[in-house]
Amino acid sequence: QVQLTESGGGSAQSGGSLRLSCAALKGTVSINCMGWFRRPPGKETEALARIDWDGTTTYADSVKGRFAISQDNAKNTLYLQMNNLKSEDTAMYFCAASVYYCSGPISRSVFDFGYWGQGTQVTVSS
Repeated sequence: QVQLTESGGGSAQSGGSLRLSCAALKGTVSINCMGWFRRPPGKETEALARIDWDGTTTYADSVKGRFAISQDNAKNTLYLQMNNLKSEDTAMYFCAASVYYCSGPISRSVFDFGYWGQGTQVTVSS
């Protein structure tokens, strides 16, 4: 069983930064792709960034150049560095893990992830 626990959410001013962390307990499951997603109030879940087992990253256009996904395999931790935050970044943020390799359009990748954390809230005020 895979357990994912997000942390690092909170409040920030527009233009500010936050770093989210996701601690992963993977057990015997072979995880090949991890990602960050968010769900704004009243909207559907949006894929933001994903990272493959070899470190290859993919970003949604909405966060490209502002957010950076990374992983520390020794610590089994996934990160999302968020810079130049905007009010529209306000959402519940989730990390997720997949047994499949990262592939296809990131916009459709939400369907590939079978393991999800509980989420951490990010609120950006202008």
